[in-house]
This record gives sequence, structure tokens and C-alpha cells, in this order.
Amino acid sequence: MEFSRSFLRFNWIALVLIYLVVIAGSFVRITGSGMGCPDWPKCFGQWVPPTTDENLPDNYKDIYSEKRAQKIAKFSEILRKIGLSETAERLENDPELRVEQDFNGRKTWTEYVNRLVGFLSGNALLLAFIWMLLKYRKRKVLIPAAVNLILMAFQAWFGSIVVASNLVPWTITVHLFLALMIIGLQLYIIRIVSPTQGTNLTFSTSIRYMIWVCFAITVYQMFLGTQVRESIDELTQMGLGRETWTDELGWAFYIHRSFSWLVLIVIVWMVWQNEKGSKYNEVRWLFVVLVLELLSGVLLAHADMPGLIQTAHLVFATIIFGMLTLLVFRGRIQKRVSQTP
Repeated sequence: MEFSRSFLRFNWIALVLIYLVVIAGSFVRITGSGMGCPDWPKCFGQWVPPTTDENLPDNYKDIYSEKRAQKIAKFSEILRKIGLSETAERLENDPELRVEQDFNGRKTWTEYVNRLVGFLSGNALLLAFIWMLLKYRKRKVLIPAAVNLILMAFQAWFGSIVVASNLVPWTITVHLFLALMIIGLQLYIIRIVSPTQGTNLTFSTSIRYMIWVCFAITVYQMFLGTQVRESIDELTQMGLGRETWTDELGWAFYIHRSFSWLVLIVIVWMVWQNEKGSKYNEVRWLFVVLVLELLSGVLLAHADMPGLIQTAHLVFATIIFGMLTLLVFRGRIQKRVSQTP
């Protein structure tokens, strides 16, 4: 059974919405709007948040601080059950996690838009799953779609934990990697339903190996990037200026920077090999996006433009992750043709 074009387009739209969630989440981070809504899924107890604090009770900070304490207690119980007792203790005994911020209409609506995009992407995955269930019922599509739907629901729940824990750094890192898993599964579904993405790309053994190397380094790079970002947040809170960041960021920053050039070298070699042989556009575009990613990284390190450039840096990295994921799915080793004497 072939999948309809409308079904394929809808899955591409769902993927775009997932990427928009990543963009919106990054924008929330750079504007410091993560605590713009102190509760979840509502925002200040409303489905449409207020624009001023006039309609909020005078003790709204105490109210939401208490709610956060209750949610932290429940989350700590879960952490203890999976063997993370020390992490649970730190969460419960950190008084800063219960400090409620002053109402800020701009930050509130920035976070609210982020949640709206997340709501749209989640419902897109739900509708795609229902569409599959009613019309196609193919196990090879239904199973990954069901898993992705569960992951999206877990991601939404974990988003409430990120808010409840007052943006504890490691929760933000987990939040990002859950998003990458969702992107990867959605690309796998598109690979199955798309006639174009369903075709294999034949590579030499060395190129195929390097694709896997680049994929692994990219995932690790994104992890290091979150560590660098967390360190910058701490330095900013300490009042240290940008001119001191390089000296204070530590090993994560230097490994992150060095691995970027390593990926560039590997992909340049892949492009060279590709131009000698198959000339796949997928490899060419991977090189273009990587160059943009490196340029954004240079600007982050040396220019005074951390905001939108930070978002661009994350978006390019996520796109590279998606492109490499498709190459991993589609790539096959070219079979050698034996020559008879």
C-alpha cells in the first residue's frame, strides 16, 4: 500500500512544527522567559495568560512557590525510585528553586507562545497517528508513530518538571535530547512513507563509516553545547563579562570548539569523495549547513551577539542532526562487483 501525498506532507509539517518547538524553546532561553509561566499546563492558572499582574492575587508568588514545592517533592520521589537519591536531595534542599519571579508580561507571553507551538506539534503527531490507524495500519509505521506520541507526551510532562525545578540545568539538557529523539523518530517515519526518502544512497565503506562518526560527534557536540550554555548562564549570574568567558568556561568549551573543526574536516573529506563519485546533493547540503553552524559558533565566541545567534547556532546544529540521521537511515555500503578474468 502506497502512502498518499497529503499524508506525507502532513508528516513533513509535523516535523517542521517539532523544529519550531526547538526554536521557540531556544528563544525562551535567551530571553530568560523560562519562568514566565510559573505553572503548567496553564499559565498563572489561565489558559490565556494575563498581560499585567492587576488580576493576580497579592500573594501569587507564595501560591506558585508552594505549588512548585509540591511538584518537586513528587518528582523527587520518582528520582529516588530510579536510584537518583542524591539528585532528589539536592532538589528538595535547594531554597532557590522556590523563589518566584516578579510578573513580566513579555516573558509570560514568550513562554506561552512556546507552549502553543508545543501544543500544535503534539496534536500534529496525534492526528498523524490516528490517520495511520484508520487508513494504513502498517506495523512498521504505527509502532514508531506510537512511540513518538508517547515521547511527545513525556516531553510535555517533563516540561512541567523543568518549570517546577526553576530551570535546573540538567533538566534543560534532558529536555533538548528528548526533542532530538522525537525528531529522529519522525524522520524515520518520513523515511518509510516517502518515495524519495525511501530510496537508499550507496556509499563506500569509508564514507559510510564517517557518516556514523559525524553523527556520534554531532550528538556529543550538542550535549557539550548545553554544558557551555549552562556555564555561561552561571558566569552571567556572577556578573562576569563576556571578555572573561573563554578563560572561565573550562574543558567543555575547548572540546566543543575543537570537535567542531574535526567535524568540518571529516565532512570536507566526505564532500570530496562524494564529488569524485555519486555527487549526492544530501552531502553537499550537509556541508553548507555545517559552514553556517561554524560561522554562528565563531560569532558566539567573538561577537557581542549572543541572543539570536545562539538560537541560529542551535537550529543549525539540530538541522545537521536531522540530515545526518537521514543519511544514517538511507546510507548503504556499495557492493563490490567481482571481475571475472
